[in-house]
Amino acid sequence: MVANTGKLKSFLIPWHESLEDPRAAQESTLSKLLEGYQETRYGQGRGADQISTIEGFQDSFPIITYEGLKPHIDMVMDGDFEALLPEPPVEWALTRGTTGASKFIPLTETDLAQRAILGSRAILNYVYRTSRYDILEGYDLNLNFPSIAGSTEVDGKEFFYGYSSGIYARHSGKMAQLKVIPSQEELDALGGGVTERDWERRFELAYERARDRDATMLIGVTQTMLHFGSYLKRRWGIYPKDLWDIDIIVATSIAGIQTRFKPALRALYGNAAVVEIYGATEGMYAQQLDERPYVVPNYDTYFFEVETRKGIKPLHELGRGEYGSLLISSCLFPRYKIGDIIRCEDKGYFRVIGRERPFAFLRHMFGRFLDWG
Repeated sequence: MVANTGKLKSFLIPWHESLEDPRAAQESTLSKLLEGYQETRYGQGRGADQISTIEGFQDSFPIITYEGLKPHIDMVMDGDFEALLPEPPVEWALTRGTTGASKFIPLTETDLAQRAILGSRAILNYVYRTSRYDILEGYDLNLNFPSIAGSTEVDGKEFFYGYSSGIYARHSGKMAQLKVIPSQEELDALGGGVTERDWERRFELAYERARDRDATMLIGVTQTMLHFGSYLKRRWGIYPKDLWDIDIIVATSIAGIQTRFKPALRALYGNAAVVEIYGATEGMYAQQLDERPYVVPNYDTYFFEVETRKGIKPLHELGRGEYGSLLISSCLFPRYKIGDIIRCEDKGYFRVIGRERPFAFLRHMFGRFLDWG
């Protein structure tokens, strides 16, 4: 288990060093990403092998949405991975479809290796900075979506697809050597459905497997955590805090975790530390660094830009109060417009406001006014 100061420090060094000089980190990250783009027809068609600067990258690669990428993703699904990716996909992730139709996201070995590390940063960083190594001796209560929800055929081979939270749980749990209960394999065995009855079966499994164990942490989708707490009260007349002493809740997948949802999580699970991750099916982009209720980007893995009212700016150059639509370049997609609005709260600290919709920023500010009131 990653449970001593030396191991934790070495695990976190790449992230912490990138925060000391984000511009240099972003230049280095982009250089590595371009090496991958050179191996794809999408990148070759845009002269990836001739690009050596951020400006050159921005001039040659257009901003693109999932709809723009879909024809290339379809080619990957047909077995032609080099149309978009430098290596073949080994898994497929399915979005939950909360803002529209579900999307298929290819996952490569490189991407999964990155996610396994990034998905562990929030909890391991908390353990390191608080010296709460005892947390890692307990169990991680697993309430995640199934990592296998169905299958599809790619180039004559069957590939399974699932939800990213379950895939993260499977890979990140192994990376951090967490004791996950129930195991992701046990949850997957219940099937890939997401009806109310499907969730009741998963929740009952989690209750039966973990009720007599020392669960000290909870990592995953915020909405599922809240639903599980409500289920326990309705089914068994108890709250999670009556069963377990949860020390840390690592929550993701929704805006407003620290403002809107933290009180509800603590009401259900007790006075646990609530640590936020900003992630999506497409990647794990940022997590909380310290006690401040904001997220800090993974500059060592992704290249970040923001489409503001005044033009495109590097994320790390956003000034306090500036906001815009987030663009992310990864080992999967270059200059991907993910559809989220991000705001700089202070130098190096950010808050994801939510999905890019009309008046999204005004709704966010009104919500903050109500929280302050």
